[in-house]
Amino acid sequence: MSNPTEPEGGKQDPNPDAPEADDSAERRFTAPSGFDGSTQIIESVPEPPTEIFAAGAPTEMIDSTKMAAPQVIPPRDDAPKPPGARRSWGWVIAVVLVIAALVALAVLGTVLLTRGGANATSQEDQVRSTIESFDAAIQKGDLATLRGITCGATRESYVNYDDRSWTETHKRVAAAKQYPVVASIDEVVVVDDHAEANVTTFMANAPQTRSTRSFDLQFRDDQWKICQNG
Repeated sequence: MSNPTEPEGGKQDPNPDAPEADDSAERRFTAPSGFDGSTQIIESVPEPPTEIFAAGAPTEMIDSTKMAAPQVIPPRDDAPKPPGARRSWGWVIAVVLVIAALVALAVLGTVLLTRGGANATSQEDQVRSTIESFDAAIQKGDLATLRGITCGATRESYVNYDDRSWTETHKRVAAAKQYPVVASIDEVVVVDDHAEANVTTFMANAPQTRSTRSFDLQFRDDQWKICQNG
């Protein structure tokens, strides 16, 4: 005899006391945050059908003779030059300017040295000219010239001479040939407004006997004058 609690088919309910599910009970769904209304379904856009190419269609050949050759674009005259070329020219110009400045300094130095040398040579020539004038005035007895190209004690000795006394004295000296003669001017040294000269002399009555004398000169009144001789 079967148990009235056993279901049909012989299978026993594992939990007979559990309440049956009520299909009419309210179902609850949890919507994502930010949405209060019902979920909207977006239909997908239908894609166009895929075009199928026939396998047997002939391949179109490309005519190479109709292809355009590449064109060469000539450079523009006003195109900017590379920065490296500009810097190279800048260095070249700077070097040329430096060389020009050095050449100008060298030329200026040469001119100054030449002028200085020419000035020294000119002063030596003036000293020699004064000594030659002195020698000629002694031989001629030119008292005015002797007073004009001498200074110091030497000039005083000629100033103290009376013109008449000088003329008589020079006649006796010239007759006896007892006056000195400058044979050569050997060396002249000029330092600012002072000069010294060494000369070789002899007495007019004894030309074979030579001696060395010195002249001390000073630059006064825009000319060289003999201040001492001995």
